[in-house]
Amino acid sequence: MSVETMSTLKISRTIRAGRQAVWDAWTRPEHVKKWSCPAPGGVRSFESDLRVGGAYTLAMEVEGTRYTAFGEYREIDAPRRLVYTWDWREEDHRVGETLITVVFEQQGEATLVTLTHEGFAAAEARDSHDQGWTACLEHFARLFA
Repeated sequence: MSVETMSTLKISRTIRAGRQAVWDAWTRPEHVKKWSCPAPGGVRSFESDLRVGGAYTLAMEVEGTRYTAFGEYREIDAPRRLVYTWDWREEDHRVGETLITVVFEQQGEATLVTLTHEGFAAAEARDSHDQGWTACLEHFARLFA
């Protein structure tokens, strides 16, 4: 396993909706609150200043444990690509600043969403986030079912 593979996860999912609708569901707070937590209904709040340099905070609860993700938007190319940093506020969950790139590719009447989350210092952190993102993308796809 290369160092890049060890520090990066990549997940793709085809969503049965147009790219603009998928982009909106990924970026608008009223939609993010419905899917962006591995446990159903676990999002407590989502605040976002969707502009380059703007910040976001996503508070959730999973199996009785609170998690607060936060970061800064680095690149916004609506509705094609979104790049932002990611870490946890709680000291016992911190992974250090990582980078998320989400690409939205129109494929006929569907959209291929590819999430790349990179910069993990340890394979355990990458694997834990892989499980979390996989569950979140399942919730995300259900928005369009």
